[in-house]
Amino acid sequence: MVIDKIALVLAIIGALNWGGIGLFGFDTVAFLCGGQMAVLSRVIYALVGLAGLWCITLLFRRDEETGHSPHMA
Repeated sequence: MVIDKIALVLAIIGALNWGGIGLFGFDTVAFLCGGQMAVLSRVIYALVGLAGLWCITLLFRRDEETGHSPHMA
């Protein structure tokens, strides 16, 4: 599904941003959008958070090709 791919891309962006904060103390989203409290930054943070929640559903869906749950061998 398209929404799955969008959510995954946003989750990856969030992970890279957190990696940058953890490793270098640099928040790329805040830098590009005018600070952590800027409206655009907050929108991006919210979208990344929602994408992370959406990605949780990927863990519990059946594989459309095989019909198996992802946690089954």
